Amino acid sequence: MIKECIKSITPLSIDKMKTASYRWDHIAKPLHSLGKLETIHIQLCGIMDDDNPEIEKRALVAMCADNGVVEERVTQVGQEVTAIVAENFLNYETTACIMCRKCGVDVYPVDIGMAADTKVRRDLKVMNGTCNMTRTQAMSREQAVKGIEGGIRMAKELKEKGYRLLITGEMGIGNTTTSSAVASVILNQPPEIMTGRGSGLTSEGLDRKIQAIKKAIALHNPDPKDPIDVLAKVGGLDIAGLIGVYLGGAALKMPVLIDGFISCVAALLAKQLCPVSADYMIATHVSKEPAARQVLKALGKDPVIYGDMCLGEGSGAITLLPILDLAVEVYRSMSTFEDIKVEQYEELI
Repeated sequence: MIKECIKSITPLSIDKMKTASYRWDHIAKPLHSLGKLETIHIQLCGIMDDDNPEIEKRALVAMCADNGVVEERVTQVGQEVTAIVAENFLNYETTACIMCRKCGVDVYPVDIGMAADTKVRRDLKVMNGTCNMTRTQAMSREQAVKGIEGGIRMAKELKEKGYRLLITGEMGIGNTTTSSAVASVILNQPPEIMTGRGSGLTSEGLDRKIQAIKKAIALHNPDPKDPIDVLAKVGGLDIAGLIGVYLGGAALKMPVLIDGFISCVAALLAKQLCPVSADYMIATHVSKEPAARQVLKALGKDPVIYGDMCLGEGSGAITLLPILDLAVEVYRSMSTFEDIKVEQYEELI
């Protein structure tokens, strides 16, 4: 399924982007004065092959999974919190869900690999949490592939339901540990500078986290040129599911909003599997996690929001939606210079 999905990913529509760019340049305002609102809207046109794209119907896909590395005391709370928060998604009681209600977003939590079974859909579940990566690899290669395929299926299902834009979210205690491990390997950086305090660790806890990552990388020697190998050895199933959402969204010409650190790491692995898929991703904000800027740089992405957010769940990505809505409204509604009979601005060098 992954190979077939990647084969169907094509470059963005240059024609639709040129049409959109032309209109932006002729709207009655100074050239390029709305900055990233313009460039992101033009990207949307290229992604959706439509010079007047609709993004009103949108969905948050929250991949929920547990990570065996929590046995190393790398988190402030236990795995039971994953299940509690995952079920809260169903009742729209999480932070991201409250934001989604305000922004007109439907929420789809997915149990891709939680330790416990809950009311959250689990037909795409790969296993009951990954293994402790400091002792054995997190999952088999086959399980990593299955997790990615689950994300592809979610993207396809939501496209068939009429959704036009996808937002990536996650829930999984210990997933900043796995994400830091993956980022360290892919970017060839020491864990000390790629690892943060997550949802709140003491200095002693942070050191345990760094040591766990170093131990896992030394034990398994993941291949940085093989993203699935890295994912299987030191990653998590929430990351796997999100990779599939990115690839599936790109294949279906759907824009996918990147959230925070975990979401960015999944995006980076998706780009490794298919470089063109990155063109379908929109960087929303830069996480407070220390490695976030490096991961975004490797993705070639410039975020819109610098808000020191690090909650996850998709919360940072949702924050961009009002900005996108404003861009679409200006593009559709504003008069051109010709309409108001005012001389057109010229591009000055």
